[in-house]
Amino acid sequence: MQPDRYISRLRLSHFRNHTATAMDLDQRHVVLTGPNGAGKTNLLEAISLFSPGRGLRRAPFDTLAEAGGSLPWAVATTIETPDGPVDMGTGLADGGTGRRLRINGANATAIEALSDYVRILWLTPDMDGLFRGPASDRRRFLDRLVMTLIPGHGIAVASFEKAMRQRNRLLDEDGGDIAWLNAIEAQMAEHAAAIHFARIDTLGHLQALARKSVDETAFPAAQLSLARSFEMDGDDPVSSSVLEANWVQVWKDNRALDRTAGRTTKGPHLVDFQVLHQQKSMPAALCSTGEQKALLLGLVLAHARLIASMTRLVPILLMDEIAAHLDSSRRETLFCALDDLGTQCWMTGTDVESFASIGTNVQYFHVTAGLVASTG
Repeated sequence: MQPDRYISRLRLSHFRNHTATAMDLDQRHVVLTGPNGAGKTNLLEAISLFSPGRGLRRAPFDTLAEAGGSLPWAVATTIETPDGPVDMGTGLADGGTGRRLRINGANATAIEALSDYVRILWLTPDMDGLFRGPASDRRRFLDRLVMTLIPGHGIAVASFEKAMRQRNRLLDEDGGDIAWLNAIEAQMAEHAAAIHFARIDTLGHLQALARKSVDETAFPAAQLSLARSFEMDGDDPVSSSVLEANWVQVWKDNRALDRTAGRTTKGPHLVDFQVLHQQKSMPAALCSTGEQKALLLGLVLAHARLIASMTRLVPILLMDEIAAHLDSSRRETLFCALDDLGTQCWMTGTDVESFASIGTNVQYFHVTAGLVASTG
């Protein structure tokens, strides 16, 4: 299946080790090969900046410029869509810490505007330890999945964290003003309920598609759940107002504890995203490295199908060093799944041989020291 939405043009200026990189592309998959440190991942990172957030490395925007250079970084792309091409550009803002965004030559007022034209998912080697790592990594991964489907979710998470920091400061001031604490905790509860239901809604839809992974992609299916924050926040459906009232009560009861701890000890910012290997009924953290990679791949592919079915925007996929921990049979299965999805997928690897089974639906580029050359 040929994608109806893909990157046809990519330009990097003073971005990481790419002084001036220009790529012109068609709708086929893109494979970037070359030695470690050549700049392959930097290209994926540049593309990932055309989604809300700070990209696949989560690096501060003022650290993305070419080392030793004095000029600001910039990235531009053209996305081909059924309604025609969309030109996008992003770069360091004048203040030096944030970034600016332009869409079709006009300044975008919100980063979420990108989601009207393109959705981007990625899988990197840093995510290989997701299931064994800290809960914060899994929660961030989950929120990225939710935000790709529900762009406003990122705003809710950021607003909650801002209000929580205000609460922590007030508690540190010998308890703070009670009326102000009540008001802030009510704000936190409103954002917490929005976060919870966005997560639950996304997981419900994703679970239904993940069950099909075995038949459709031959990747193991994952059983997905959230660890409970408190008794009312579990599998039983509750209204937003009930959930908000319960969070307000929890934070009111915990003020003394949180003042001593110097932080908010309960909330959606501490919920864990749990993944179980469905066929083995085994926690993902206890599975082999290869099984964990396959579970993660199956989850990302299911999420891509979910986005396509709910938004009609087939996401562009970025897969860094994707051949690692996959045998030849599973690599071939992955390439077939990507073709069936109808996406343009950008993949990196150190050698071309790892992509031998991808067939002709691919364009190859070799990357060396920030220089990119087409190889077919």
